[in-house]
Amino acid sequence: MTKRIRLATIVAAATIVPALLSGCGSSSGSSSSDKVSVVGFSVLKTANEPVIADFKKTAAGKGVSFTTSYGASGDQSRAVIGGLPTDEVHLSLEPDVSKIVDAGLIDSSWNQTPTQGILTDSEVVFLVRKGNPLGIKSWDDLTKPGVKIVTPNPASSGSAKWNILAAWAHVSGQGGTDAQAQAFVDKLLHNVVALPGSGSDALASFVAGNGDVLLAYENDSIAARAAGDDVDYIVPDDTLLIQNPVALTKDASTAAKAFLKFQLSTPGQTDYAKAGFRPVISGINVDVPGANDPSNPFPAVKTQYTIDKTFGGWDTANTKFFDETNGIITKMIAGLHVGS
Repeated sequence: MTKRIRLATIVAAATIVPALLSGCGSSSGSSSSDKVSVVGFSVLKTANEPVIADFKKTAAGKGVSFTTSYGASGDQSRAVIGGLPTDEVHLSLEPDVSKIVDAGLIDSSWNQTPTQGILTDSEVVFLVRKGNPLGIKSWDDLTKPGVKIVTPNPASSGSAKWNILAAWAHVSGQGGTDAQAQAFVDKLLHNVVALPGSGSDALASFVAGNGDVLLAYENDSIAARAAGDDVDYIVPDDTLLIQNPVALTKDASTAAKAFLKFQLSTPGQTDYAKAGFRPVISGINVDVPGANDPSNPFPAVKTQYTIDKTFGGWDTANTKFFDETNGIITKMIAGLHVGS
């Protein structure tokens, strides 16, 4: 537990320090064609290590060096805009990439690819104590009196936005009104006992003993079980598909372009699958230690919500729910008195 908490601190520092050193101004890619600077959201650190190692074994990856930075997705987006040298961003959600596009550092056509700019998929799940002592199975169980929830803060964390929208979709996706969905989410949020700054910080808090259930990425939950943490995870019958975008900066190195091609290849997606991410291409079949069923690690969700079909896309959802001044969820979070 101490090691995980210390890692979260190191990851946060790795994000902040380079941004401070670089000062303000435009971000740029690596100065050399054989260097790659990757900026990712917090839970990617462990997942990216084997992907980078396997890329270096290829002809295109021979002799390529990497610089990496991981942290809360919103913080990472701001760091890139603030001058953090970057070839590739792999963030939690599309609006964090869009801000970098608006800053002129990524081309507006970044998502015009066979996977629509998505590199990894996951699901919003419930991470619970070993044996699921409270018998948590559904979203409704999370609103019961006395259930203590941990989820990241949407002001900084992309995973938090996925989590809360998944709860909203539990009502709206089944024909409920906005008023009914808001009442449900308000009830759920009043069971929240901690709002850490990132997904990895939230996991560290939960593993350290805080709360009864963590709203989490499926991949993070699988990784926690594989690491031997005393946890289980529940994939609810209805949940939201998490789609993590990737984009290259306008002056990304040649090696960065080759690395992205590898990430989307069968070997690259196999590595991500082993780390618990759902592949974004077909034909990936691999046992995944830590999954509820390692031989069938990514079962179909009974009722699958998506950001596009359920919420009209991120442009609409981000403004409606997370606008810094008028967002529905922003106002709801501001009214809570929760520690981090």
